[in-house]
Amino acid sequence: MNIQILGTKKCKDTKKAERFFKERNIKFQFRNFAEKGVSPGELENIKRVFDVEELLDKEGKEFRKRNLGYMVFNTETELLNNPLLFRTPIVRNGKSVTLGYQPDIWKKWILDD
Repeated sequence: MNIQILGTKKCKDTKKAERFFKERNIKFQFRNFAEKGVSPGELENIKRVFDVEELLDKEGKEFRKRNLGYMVFNTETELLNNPLLFRTPIVRNGKSVTLGYQPDIWKKWILDD
């Protein structure tokens, strides 16, 4: 199992995702979106599972701060340029990806491993 958690340290759901895997002694890699975003290739892999519009956190502080609700923009470009616009956490296990807190799916990953 190769778990990668993408999110921010302040996000409550990201913290819950980290705790989920820690409690089960499953190692994971954490990437803080406040420090580093995703590459175009990584975004393409995530888009195989989720539509790019689903990835945008329209309720988030960064979305409101930049007034994106009133602008026309390319979602993919904005996500690549400002990773704080992503909904979090994004949890990856190989080619499998979840968005948000999804413990039921993660339990299946553990059972299938």
